[in-house]
Amino acid sequence: MLDDVFEFASDDEDSPEIVLRVHVQPGAGRSAVVGKHGNALKVRVAAPPVEGRANAALLTLLASVLGAKEADVELASGESSRAKRVRVKGVTQADARRLLEEALVAGNAPGGRGVHRAR
Repeated sequence: MLDDVFEFASDDEDSPEIVLRVHVQPGAGRSAVVGKHGNALKVRVAAPPVEGRANAALLTLLASVLGAKEADVELASGESSRAKRVRVKGVTQADARRLLEEALVAGNAPGGRGVHRAR
């Protein structure tokens, strides 16, 4: 379901670095991974698009969902756009796909938050 949201930083699918295409909706009621927008992961963040707050909220949310360190999640492109590319180190595509699908289920459940805490 989410295969087309990934760009690879390496030709090796098991490489512990991925790049995600993300469509961000800032100023939402709550932050959550909510679905797909074309070939991008759709993410809502509660922070407004002011002074980089929405970007920071996006990176924090993705780090939490993927069980990555915040320092290993960075904006690769799209600083002032809703369409972004986010690079994540320390996570394989297979693990990211599983964790994002879990977050989608949680984010779309009544009262769900879309956040998966690292185990």
